Amino acid sequence: MIDRRQSLGLIGTTLAWALAARAGAATPSLAKGQPFSWEWLQGHAKSLATGKPRPLPKPVPAAQAIDYDAVNRIQYRADRTIGADDGYGMRLFPLSRYANSPVELFVVTKGMARHVEHEGALFEIVPGEGPAPKPLDGVAGLRLINKGGVGDWLAFLGASYFRSAGALDQYGLSARGLAIDTGIDGREEFPQFTSFWVAREAPGSITIYALLEGPSVVGAYRFVNRDQRPKGVVQDVSCELFFRKDVERLGIAPLTSMFWYDEGNRPQAIDWRPEIHDSDCLVVHNGAGERLCRPLGNPPRATINSFSDENPRGFGLLQRDRDFDHYQDDGVFYHKRPSLWVEPKGDWGAGAVSLYEIPTQREVDDNIVAFWSPSAPVKAGTSLTFDYRLRWIGGEPDADPLARVVDRWTGIAGRPGHDPIPNAQRLVVDFEGASLKGLDRNSGVRAVVGVDRGKVISADAYPVVGTTNRWRLIVDRSMEKQPVNLRATLEIGDRAITETLIQQFY
Repeated sequence: MIDRRQSLGLIGTTLAWALAARAGAATPSLAKGQPFSWEWLQGHAKSLATGKPRPLPKPVPAAQAIDYDAVNRIQYRADRTIGADDGYGMRLFPLSRYANSPVELFVVTKGMARHVEHEGALFEIVPGEGPAPKPLDGVAGLRLINKGGVGDWLAFLGASYFRSAGALDQYGLSARGLAIDTGIDGREEFPQFTSFWVAREAPGSITIYALLEGPSVVGAYRFVNRDQRPKGVVQDVSCELFFRKDVERLGIAPLTSMFWYDEGNRPQAIDWRPEIHDSDCLVVHNGAGERLCRPLGNPPRATINSFSDENPRGFGLLQRDRDFDHYQDDGVFYHKRPSLWVEPKGDWGAGAVSLYEIPTQREVDDNIVAFWSPSAPVKAGTSLTFDYRLRWIGGEPDADPLARVVDRWTGIAGRPGHDPIPNAQRLVVDFEGASLKGLDRNSGVRAVVGVDRGKVISADAYPVVGTTNRWRLIVDRSMEKQPVNLRATLEIGDRAITETLIQQFY
């Protein structure tokens, strides 16, 4: 699990490329240029995968001394920003105990890549308590700076992790280049982005190329990044993967987030704040046209769930609850955390969207992972290509007319004011959306509810008094010793008017 509080702190502190930098700015030294192209990077990755494995970058021992407080005092010099002050200028992250492996960085201009020299003089020390930390030679990652030089909107830092501040200018969940054997005890592998090439190839965007290396895989990545705020941030991703070893569980377009508790699991709310989470649900638009909503949980033990599909239309980890009162956090602003939506391009074939949940008792651990896992075995010596779009957004990914899950609670079963039903639990879910407009108790709306273990005692749905386009589903179900999956929709006739809720009881 990744310490998200520390990584957020690293990102929150503080290319016309080097040749077009502001007058008088001392940009980093650039080495002699070498030809570069996407095709070259793909061939380079293939040659590394088929040749003798080279050692991965080793952690710098001295970086261990640069702790959270120290790294917050090390800031990249503003006058060394690479590129114009137009929202696509680039600054670099220092090495620290939290990101201690150096990466290689190149600036690409007119097909020529020039290596950025990683001298410690790129950084300055801001005032603070205790001895001043010493910046090390080498950099840990990169970030793209907002116009005006205040804050950033995209960052690559650590292993193959990257994140965007999204539509609401607040960092939250992360993406990864690749997940390998996630959820298999003792087997998960974290390949690294070891080199980056940064280029301006079209107006209004910046392209970041990356080389991924790990014991089982070498990959070539291309990220075409566009800042379209307030709508959000868009990344078009292409990757070609060359496998050195068999991989049992491959994770494409992995998303990593944090969920501690919300209104649906109140017994775990030991903090004073009502809810603490970066994301509250996994949403899947499957190839059959069905939209699934799986609320996130904090299980008693590590749990993986898979939703089989073929050629998915999209999936993502969403933060749907945008009400400040539900969080009461005016420090890290959970109600502004971005949602991240994956839109596959081309034929992804058969596979599953997998959700891995790890128990946690604190908010600094990323304990949620979601990814696409192909059904076909991944064998050594083979290669795979994937293209997809990532959208860092503040709302829903599309205008699907189905009503969506907006609130959810659990409690004792039975009629209020009467004795509770023994060995039973109640689930209350609110749906909201245009598909519910004008419907009342005489409109033929019915609750379709099923469980894979135990039984449904009762299920009822009705419009919520005093609201518009909002219906409430109340389900009482028997409690079981084993996990239970409940599936529910509201329908008229044989037509669904809501997305399909999949609620797991641990």
